[in-house]
Amino acid sequence: MELKGIIFDYGGTIDSRGVHWSEIIWDGYKNCNAGVEKSVFRDAYVFAERELARVRHILPNDNFHDLLLKKIEIELKWLADNKFIGADSIEKYTAPIADYCYRAARNSIEEARPTLEVLSERYPMMLVSNFYGNVDSVLRDFDLRRYFKGVIESAVVGVRKPDPTIFRLGVVALGLEPSEVLVVGDSLKKDILPARSIGCRTAWLKGKGWTAEEDAATDPSMIENLSKVIEVAL
Repeated sequence: MELKGIIFDYGGTIDSRGVHWSEIIWDGYKNCNAGVEKSVFRDAYVFAERELARVRHILPNDNFHDLLLKKIEIELKWLADNKFIGADSIEKYTAPIADYCYRAARNSIEEARPTLEVLSERYPMMLVSNFYGNVDSVLRDFDLRRYFKGVIESAVVGVRKPDPTIFRLGVVALGLEPSEVLVVGDSLKKDILPARSIGCRTAWLKGKGWTAEEDAATDPSMIENLSKVIEVAL
């Protein structure tokens, strides 16, 4: 069937070229010479993700820089509490790491913008994202909201990827059949396979993942950069 609409993932797809966000933040730690091992950082990253899921630290009006400040402070506090860094390092490194990561996101977004411009002129687009309840504020801060007919956010609708229900919500919001919709995401397990399971077309923006298993995985829908979505869609 003719392609009539597109669903985009956000985090890791539009804002980091398919690279898992732990890698971007880790680069921020290295850039600031924070002095922790990667394995220890990964433990702090997981702790912060669970803490953000457990407690409502992120507020709806927080932009991405606000989010980063809160997230990285939680990571650094965990590192300090577990004696991997000194307590004074929390204040020393929080803002510089957040600033580094925010700039990285903005650079990726500006690289993606021409693709979003072309596609949004041709197709209605939805954003479907596992996020913290503030993705609309993040999109507006980066001037991305105008490209999307609507936003389906896990923290708002109460469904998280890889549950394919969240993609069904996006398809319904577009008023289309699954076979008429292309889903673009950076995660094979959370985006591509669940979207395909309900009949959507897929484009997997593959970058550095969280695990070696993810890095070794392949799929016929793989693309190496976001601009390739234009070739897939047009």
